Amino acid sequence: MKYLLLICGDESAAAHADDGCGGWDVEMVRRGVLQGGAGLHPPADATTVRVREDAVLLTDGPFAETREQVGGFCIVECADLDEAVEVASKHPAATYGSIEVRPIRTP
Repeated sequence: MKYLLLICGDESAAAHADDGCGGWDVEMVRRGVLQGGAGLHPPADATTVRVREDAVLLTDGPFAETREQVGGFCIVECADLDEAVEVASKHPAATYGSIEVRPIRTP
């Protein structure tokens, strides 16, 4: 099953963005679970799109006001949720932020 790992942290987590994954990605590719992923630009660079009554509404920045922000994502393929949690727990971002593990729906 495929899972999306949403890598989250507060603004101070941005300081870790240049640190990379500390070898986590190399290990997960070796294990055959890492399918892809990327870091994201900060929320200030975001554009939020909403459609209301056929009108497209754009907002600069994130729509939700929150202390935590999504800084990146990974897609992993694991046998089950237990393995996905184990994989997420080894990501360096888990030590200074949080990682949300979500199953990906398949058609």
